[in-house]
Amino acid sequence: MLPTVPMTAIKPDGDNLKDSLVALTRDLMLVPTTASRPEEIVRGLQLIKNHLEGLDKVKIYDYEYKGVPSLVALPKGVKKPAILMCSHLDVVDYPSPSAFHSKVSDGRIFGPGAGDMKGALAITLEIFRSFHSAHPGVSLGLAITCDEEVGGASGIGFLVEKKNLRCGIALVPDGGSITNITTHEKGILHLKMRCKGHFSHASRPWEGNNALLRLIQNLNRLEELFSGWKEKHNWHPTCAPTMLRTSNEVINRIPDYAEAVLDIRFPHPFSSHKMLKQIKACVDQDLEVEAIIKAEPSDLKPDPLYLEVTANVTGEKVHKVREHGGSDARFIAAKGIPVIISRPYVGALHSEEEWIDIESMATLYRIYERYITEKLKL
Repeated sequence: MLPTVPMTAIKPDGDNLKDSLVALTRDLMLVPTTASRPEEIVRGLQLIKNHLEGLDKVKIYDYEYKGVPSLVALPKGVKKPAILMCSHLDVVDYPSPSAFHSKVSDGRIFGPGAGDMKGALAITLEIFRSFHSAHPGVSLGLAITCDEEVGGASGIGFLVEKKNLRCGIALVPDGGSITNITTHEKGILHLKMRCKGHFSHASRPWEGNNALLRLIQNLNRLEELFSGWKEKHNWHPTCAPTMLRTSNEVINRIPDYAEAVLDIRFPHPFSSHKMLKQIKACVDQDLEVEAIIKAEPSDLKPDPLYLEVTANVTGEKVHKVREHGGSDARFIAAKGIPVIISRPYVGALHSEEEWIDIESMATLYRIYERYITEKLKL
């Protein structure tokens, strides 16, 4: 059952902080908020709304675009907060609802969604509630979206492009780590490649045109193309075939149709247009190449104050890092808004043994707490 009463803001002592973050994270993890279960996403958003109840000077806006809901919480009368925290509620899909479990062991929370990103979502919820309880009307906003794992276009993309959501600076705890602050993200190009042939009996392959074989030959050409771009630290374009399908349902038949799905990542100075052009030039001209997702590389420009605060809170050296993956931050950075990406220590992402480190959750909370206090001069 979902909570029906608002939760109180957490107190600053360390044990209570960690206990509260763990409890909220595990509550969120038990709701299987996947794209294939829209009713669970609605249930998860209701849990979040329950948690934000009682904040008198906060207005909650509900949106939906192409069937994807999202939530924005802003101080009343403020459309462009100085700081906007952005998190996503959705997680990758698993065949069975029983996969959505959680356990606490060795200082970590284990289970689907722990690291990506319900632990970080819990931090942003607690920070938001704590600051608006102590400083009603503070210029701090919160955006919760539900489609990051499938591209983000109907979530933060919709909010930024269609609803003109803006802020002074955005906090997106969906990459990097505590002392690794992300400064750049690679662009993303998801492609579907289709190859047509004609079938024949597998004992007489010369009578057919094997679509699967031709598709594999073209994938091998792409592998050669991308191998020519290799550079130090892998900061170069990559191409990973992730799905391969044919029309076949029997062993002794040459398939007349085959398709592959490719996940391509690329840094500046490459662009999705240039990547797509080179890929099409590399493969057979009669292959159909469809772009499913196109996103340009991002320059995030994190606030130097955040790096300073992180160093002071942790007592460790802070590093600027480049991220091979992408996040919803790209939609915000495209509008020239500085974005800060760091998160707790996580691992085994997108698996049933995904985990998040509890101590680092408390550390990120303290970093956010001090940064917001100093940035907003509270």
